[in-house]
Amino acid sequence: MNVQLRHIVDLEVLALLGIRGQMAKRSGGWDKVYNLVKRIPRGQVVTYGQLAKILRLPGGARRVGYAMAGCPSGQGIPWHRVVGEKGKILPREPYGSKQRRLLESEGTQFSGMAVDLAAHQWRAPQTQPKTGVKQRRAKAHSRKRRAL
Repeated sequence: MNVQLRHIVDLEVLALLGIRGQMAKRSGGWDKVYNLVKRIPRGQVVTYGQLAKILRLPGGARRVGYAMAGCPSGQGIPWHRVVGEKGKILPREPYGSKQRRLLESEGTQFSGMAVDLAAHQWRAPQTQPKTGVKQRRAKAHSRKRRAL
């Protein structure tokens, strides 16, 4: 399948998923995915499913896959640090071998055809959960009590 036809098919798939055409053409809709990928340190990887879980994306790993497939070049997004389940390299050739070379140049070790996730899987720093209204009121109430 030639590149133009593949791009048209990809846009049709994205349209079927309810994703606006402009979001697919520009990175605007995927910014939160790209910003998180930029935080992955050299020599470490993250899975598509892990990214989807962290970002709470509807559509899961597949949605992250669409975002990474539309990754804009020249913006410093380390697309090669995102791998499939169990560390598999999923892009078709020639991108699969390019991804492996890039990961190996960063010191990532492979066991067979997959990244050694036990040694190289990135754990995103945990963010503080947002406190609900009830929790904020309880904190304010306890502060008032201490002040009295």
